[in-house]
Amino acid sequence: MMSRVTKGMIAGFSAALAVAALEAVQMWAGPWFVSFPRLLTVIMDTEGVAWTGWAAHFAVGTFILGPLFGILCPRMPTDTPETKGIVFAVGAFVLMGLTIAPLAGIGMFGLRAGFPTLAWLILTHAVFGAVMGNVYARMVGRDWRVHRARDDIHLAH
Repeated sequence: MMSRVTKGMIAGFSAALAVAALEAVQMWAGPWFVSFPRLLTVIMDTEGVAWTGWAAHFAVGTFILGPLFGILCPRMPTDTPETKGIVFAVGAFVLMGLTIAPLAGIGMFGLRAGFPTLAWLILTHAVFGAVMGNVYARMVGRDWRVHRARDDIHLAH
């Protein structure tokens, strides 16, 4: 049985993968907005090296947001895992927008990139949260079913 932190890491990676697919389509078809990995390169002062933004995107989703969600999920105020994930991810975006973004020089919530980018960032964070919550809940449910099946086997004696 995996720990909540490990499940959160897997869910965070899965969510980062889903958002990366959205970002890739947006960049291929548009780009209409400044992508989150692009904003991360600005924050990290590595604007000429695009892969650093993508690496940071996956690292933060997998090693920071995922485990934190795994720890906090049972205490989140909503009913479904997906809405718990959305609340968590949008909350993380608000925290980043109020602290890291202004310190990095991209303005409050990254507004120097424009309002459409802000809307895109909120949307992608909501998608991130929904996917993370869904994947996490599926892993918790699977572990619960496996544990329950083991208990039923022992009760059959």
